[in-house]
Amino acid sequence: MRTSFQSGLLLASMMAPLASAERVVGAYIFARHGDRTAKVSGNTELTDLGYREVFDAGSFYNARYINNSSAKYIEGISSNVVNLTQVQASAPVDAVLQNSGTGFLQGVYPPVGATMGSMKLANGTTVQSPLQGYQLIPLSVVGDGDDSEDSSWLQGTTNCPQATVSSNNYFLSSQYMELLSSTNDFYHSLSPMLTAAFNESSTNFLNAYEIFDYLNVARIHNSSANFPHSDLLNDSVYHQLLTLANAHEYGLAYNKSEPVRAIAGAILAGEILEGLNDTITGAGELLGLQFGSYGTFLSFFGLMQLPKASIDFTGIPDYASSFVLELVTDAPGTGMPDTDEINVRFTFHNGTLTGSDEPVAYPLFGTSNVLMSWSDFVSETQKIAVTDDTNLCGMCGLTTGSCATSSSSASSTADDSSSGSGGISRPVAGVIGAMVTLAVILGLEAVFFLIGGFTIAKRRKHGAVESSTGAMTEDKK
Repeated sequence: MRTSFQSGLLLASMMAPLASAERVVGAYIFARHGDRTAKVSGNTELTDLGYREVFDAGSFYNARYINNSSAKYIEGISSNVVNLTQVQASAPVDAVLQNSGTGFLQGVYPPVGATMGSMKLANGTTVQSPLQGYQLIPLSVVGDGDDSEDSSWLQGTTNCPQATVSSNNYFLSSQYMELLSSTNDFYHSLSPMLTAAFNESSTNFLNAYEIFDYLNVARIHNSSANFPHSDLLNDSVYHQLLTLANAHEYGLAYNKSEPVRAIAGAILAGEILEGLNDTITGAGELLGLQFGSYGTFLSFFGLMQLPKASIDFTGIPDYASSFVLELVTDAPGTGMPDTDEINVRFTFHNGTLTGSDEPVAYPLFGTSNVLMSWSDFVSETQKIAVTDDTNLCGMCGLTTGSCATSSSSASSTADDSSSGSGGISRPVAGVIGAMVTLAVILGLEAVFFLIGGFTIAKRRKHGAVESSTGAMTEDKK
């Protein structure tokens, strides 16, 4: 019976047509920075460990997408010397993120060596490139997320008033109020470890991420001699700190009923959509790379409905985490196939990719298949993405600067000149929106003062926080 069954399988395999090999024709990578100093200390910096992490992650993607012997090689991309028309890398104006981008790119396209990294001049002189043929890849600047690693406030870097209002709504939610109350004793039990940076009134769930971040950095870098009462930070306590920080930050980053809260993810989705579309049409790069903070990860995850695939997508990704949107096809031959033969696959890895690590593929938008047709991906992404300035200005309630031009242009037609049956013009609506934003923020400050006894105070030069109103003070460190 067994022999007959095996013979049947062999015969069937011989009669079946050979499946086309999958080809990768483009990719867009979004990566988090590596290990850094604590936010509460101010002037955050990428550490040597962080540099190593992002370099290793970049090296993994070199082996996966740049090495022309890889099964995932991006078809047509230069495998040794970077072709700058094929690669587009970007990061916000932020020291940690930009340095992480540079370190990551060193792994993606490492030095080419003395032989390839040299040139002969007309006079016969040979010039060696510095650093063994170090390859220079410029980082473009993206407008969202400036100084994000020096800010303790998720929306403080989005320049989107309506997103700020939406995130502040989290502090009025039943989930937040319950956790603020139920975790008070837990946080105060950790006070001996926190006295250098937090006082009694700021040691609570309101500062869940800052506390976790401070202790996480100490756990990684400080010996017991330099980390008083470190015995209090056992595995169970660390896990609880991380769980609470996850709940706090995901609540600020995404809310299904208020899409503007995920503005950072919506902007990223628009940039990814544009980048991949340019790859397909031949108008752009084969490989896009962007570097950002965990808040952008969380809001993007929420918008793409990834928590339906795994609850882990509601948690803060580790240092040097990355996800990729791959363009893949089974169409035979070479070159870019027709769009109806292209699929999109999302892969993610939490933390640094090294050794035998492999990113895992997850389905997008609540579907069950890890491959999504390009047309479906475009259709679904357009529903949640910010794709132009007019869209951004409208969502955020902005009417000044470039948005003044957008608002004026939008109001030039009868259909767009009002916000609805009430006939309020967009400029007037923008002023009202700004006033509502201010009123909500002031109102929330009053709520915090009444509930938690918080006061506004300046941060000490050496990082100690005399008191904190969390998001409301919007301290820039």
